[in-house]
Amino acid sequence: MTESPISDSFYRQSESRISLLTLIIGLLVAIPVAVFHNWLWGLGIVIGAALAWLNFRWLKQGLDALTLAATAQQGSATVHVPIVSYFKAVFRYALIALSIYVIFKYLHVPALSMVFGLCALGAATILVSVHSILRSTD
Repeated sequence: MTESPISDSFYRQSESRISLLTLIIGLLVAIPVAVFHNWLWGLGIVIGAALAWLNFRWLKQGLDALTLAATAQQGSATVHVPIVSYFKAVFRYALIALSIYVIFKYLHVPALSMVFGLCALGAATILVSVHSILRSTD
């Protein structure tokens, strides 16, 4: 195997930036929405951004565990992935869906506002990607 031209720290920094920007974008969008439109919509955007952040963190942890397991079993004919990794992958989506349903049903926060908040993760990923492209040293 050849060494990767980009260091591991580059990816860790990008993950940290995406994580932080997800929350920042969610708050920056939620504040004017809450002030000028409806406070429940602002709350929904914050909740959605927080769920997106939590989803990203769990995804990162799951992929780190999967990478660690695969690296530890390098050279083995078959790689055994812990069953917990599969459970976490499915459970995080089920937990997000359940959270949105409960918040919508009992707190009466508009579901669409939470979906918009979930989009903060995509916006953060795009921003970090564009920043990485524009700042590349190649």
